[in-house]
Amino acid sequence: MTSLKEMIQTAVMVVVITVCAWITIPLAVPFTLQTFAVFLSLRLLGGKWGSCSILVYLLLGAVGVPVFAGFKGGVGALLGPTGGYLLGFLICALLYWLLEKPCRAKARIEDLVLLCGLFLCYAFGTAWFVYVMGMKNGAGSMGIVQALLLCVVPFIIPDLVKLWLSGMLARRVMPLIPLAGRK
Repeated sequence: MTSLKEMIQTAVMVVVITVCAWITIPLAVPFTLQTFAVFLSLRLLGGKWGSCSILVYLLLGAVGVPVFAGFKGGVGALLGPTGGYLLGFLICALLYWLLEKPCRAKARIEDLVLLCGLFLCYAFGTAWFVYVMGMKNGAGSMGIVQALLLCVVPFIIPDLVKLWLSGMLARRVMPLIPLAGRK
């Protein structure tokens, strides 16, 4: 049975993901802290409630609440060129949930599972990007290599840093807060 504590913690992580999506780091290729918050949500709440927080975040965005990067929301944001990466967060979360028991064994295994989830997110998002750009600009307008160079390569190092930082923060926060998903 779902407890009030689990629902509140899930809602708090939805807010954290939203706020992190709005924070843009202005480098040569700007990026947000959204991926950091997705990783943190999974680490803190566990697979089930972390996945729920990501699903609620996506549903809020789908109904038009401006929770996505750049204060965007609506089905158009999910169906647009970068919508596959947003949906990829849920794929990452579901993989984490599926492999949660081994994840808890060691931090390195948890990092590896989240890394695999990130690459699934990249794969799904890139395939979606190529498909949408092909529909928008005509078939063959964007190849996989071009899409990877544009949408994945610039974000690999920042996403690895976010993965590492989420682990550092989660390890410090977990002893202080009794988390429902991490019984």
